[in-house]
Amino acid sequence: MLAHKFKAGQKVSYETPKGLLQGSASYKVERLMPIENGELKYRIKSPSESFERMAKESELIPITEAA
Repeated sequence: MLAHKFKAGQKVSYETPKGLLQGSASYKVERLMPIENGELKYRIKSPSESFERMAKESELIPITEAA
């Protein structure tokens, strides 16, 4: 069984197959979703958008908070 790499509440960048998504630079993981077609999925949301997006684990990059 695969384990999710990211946790709910974690900040991430979203990179589509065509490159980094224009618009918001950061997203928050809202929910961990089940595996689909061999890849873990997440629901992510940007503070500047009114909707959530579905993202594959391979499309997410962790954002580290500066101390």
